Amino acid sequence: MAMNLVKLCVGISSIEQLEAWREKECARRRAAGEPELIVHVTRMMPAKKDEVENGGSLYWVINGSIQCRSEIIALEQVQGDDGIKRCAIIMAPELIRTSPSPKRPFQGWRYLKPEDAPRDLGEGASGGDDLPPDLRAKLMEIGAW
Repeated sequence: MAMNLVKLCVGISSIEQLEAWREKECARRRAAGEPELIVHVTRMMPAKKDEVENGGSLYWVINGSIQCRSEIIALEQVQGDDGIKRCAIIMAPELIRTSPSPKRPFQGWRYLKPEDAPRDLGEGASGGDDLPPDLRAKLMEIGAW
């Protein structure tokens, strides 16, 4: 069975900003002759590594709600210059928009069962990005979205 991860997208305020960063990172890797993958390094390796690598995704929390996901290709242990072992989450470069789902702040990452994950939006869907932020937040707050 697949298992997902959910993580705050720190320093990013919109899906478009995350997409722009990812495109820049893929261009940098392409120019260096590296595979066009996205790598995010986090402190802890998931104990459920096999389940996450079996079709899991990383769901990104942006502005208080899960808004998109990235398919996870692999989890690899890496060691920094400081000697500390960490987990590199290797993902496909594409972002998949999801139905917005409110999420309170937390540190690190959390597991997200497939049945609890928000559904994917169709191709070209905005996920409410065209709504004023205060209206979108209020709709999520009252459970109407």
